[in-house]
Amino acid sequence: MPSLFENAVASIRMGIEDFRQQDADRDISSVRNFYAGVLLLAKEALIRAAPNADPSLIIGAKIKPIPDGAGGIKMEQVGHSTIDFQQIADRAKDFGVNIDQGVLRALNKIRNDMEHHYMNESAASIRAAISKGFPLVVSLFRQLDEDPLSLLGDMWAVMLETKELYDLELAASRSTIAPIQWFSGSILDEHIKCPFCGSELVEQEDPNNARQDFAHLRCRTCGERVETADAIEKAVEDIYGGDTYIRYKDSFESGPVYECPVCNRAALIEGEGSCACCDEPLDYESECARCGDGISIQDYLDGLDEGLCSYCSYISEKVMRE
Repeated sequence: MPSLFENAVASIRMGIEDFRQQDADRDISSVRNFYAGVLLLAKEALIRAAPNADPSLIIGAKIKPIPDGAGGIKMEQVGHSTIDFQQIADRAKDFGVNIDQGVLRALNKIRNDMEHHYMNESAASIRAAISKGFPLVVSLFRQLDEDPLSLLGDMWAVMLETKELYDLELAASRSTIAPIQWFSGSILDEHIKCPFCGSELVEQEDPNNARQDFAHLRCRTCGERVETADAIEKAVEDIYGGDTYIRYKDSFESGPVYECPVCNRAALIEGEGSCACCDEPLDYESECARCGDGISIQDYLDGLDEGLCSYCSYISEKVMRE
């Protein structure tokens, strides 16, 4: 038989699938399945909070003491009923499980109204109550140290389409990369995106790490491991791609981004002293020793590193040949 946790995941998936259809009849099914899944997931969280205890005593609705035959007592479940909405909320406090009771209460009310056929909520309010339950589900998964992406599959993307959950996931992701000191001053946390799916929900596995070269990133949307250099290179492209196109269109010149000769990433930015990906310093003479004009980064990368601009290098080589 499927475990309590497996049943919880299956019910939540069915509830979200119903929610995705945007059909009044499916909304009713969505509430039933989703609410049932949330309750099962909450019960699983209670059981895991006390792994050495008898699960039937943790989630049993009625518990009574009976003599243990040795002068003491033991607790025993009465019947097979498990705890309801209110009892789950009460026990969650004692077990240290964080549950948004307001969200649970709203879902409970709609579900009860449906069962008793006197609902007066609109379809929009029903869907709003369900979507507000998405962060609660994610919170329970996180408390159980379970990954919602791997468990919910394509239903995870449906959940992320709701702004409330997306905003929470974005804030959580950004908080993990906030300590990182990026090599480039052009890079901000909001520039970091997944190179596979383009999502902003990129998190750092070690939220205490502050070094770019030690960062290990992962996308919360697609689950892929993200190479930091790939994320930086994409960020540089997003920031300067327009400028690069305009400069080449107007003058056929490269810049303001160049390929680093050390890591071969397009992450050398004009005006910055090192590569945004590998932090290799850009150490060259930027002013021509002969005419005083500036030496471009492209000239330097092309091998003109003797303190002369391209024109003066050409003249010098011409004189030497003559």
